[in-house]
Amino acid sequence: MTLRTLLLVLVFSIQSIVAQHMSGALLLEKAIQYHDPFGNWQTFQGEFNVVMEMPENPKRISQISIDLPSEYFKVKAIRDTVTTEYIIDQGTCLISLNGKTDLSKAELFSNNLSCDRATLYKNYYTYLYGLPMKLKDKGTNISETVNRKTFKGKDYLVLKVSYDESVGSDVWFFYFNPESFAMEIYQFFKTDENGNLKPDSGEYIMLSETETVNGIVMPKIRAWYYNRDDAFLATDILEK
Repeated sequence: MTLRTLLLVLVFSIQSIVAQHMSGALLLEKAIQYHDPFGNWQTFQGEFNVVMEMPENPKRISQISIDLPSEYFKVKAIRDTVTTEYIIDQGTCLISLNGKTDLSKAELFSNNLSCDRATLYKNYYTYLYGLPMKLKDKGTNISETVNRKTFKGKDYLVLKVSYDESVGSDVWFFYFNPESFAMEIYQFFKTDENGNLKPDSGEYIMLSETETVNGIVMPKIRAWYYNRDDAFLATDILEK
């Protein structure tokens, strides 16, 4: 056995021991330390753009503003000639379509615009770009068992997360770099009426590169795929 081979065996052995003895709570804390080293998320105020690219669909540019202390969220989405804007300001919802705010019920319905959808976008963007810090939220159940898994030829420490029934029924798996504890993949599955995973459901999201927004290290590129067949869905690109 060469020295190089011996060193590799030792490294993987040590990493395996670390994974076996690391609790889910500790792994989460180490991941948060990487992504939010100064503890900025709870008072996060920032703006960024997300460009979504989908096969055979026009590009969508979403301009996002999040101010957690002021309970303010805004997303302005531009696709082709259509611009929609949602604002939630301390629970008050405002919707506009191509700059028009005085929208009839028919206009709201035909364009699939609603305050429920505004809340959906607010939860979606604050969750995904607030990870892994959002895993500290109430109703989140962190498995104490940390697993080691090879995915697409790379080794990860994997954290399983479920939610109280009032929060959601999906089961998520978060894949962290075993050396830096950076979050590099997340994956979710639907569950059946008995709470069992439906293996052909859900998606996985590959994360690459990073952007630092007001002290938070966020994934720059998110590529979405179906779990069932690895079919590509879309790519989100974060731009400051």
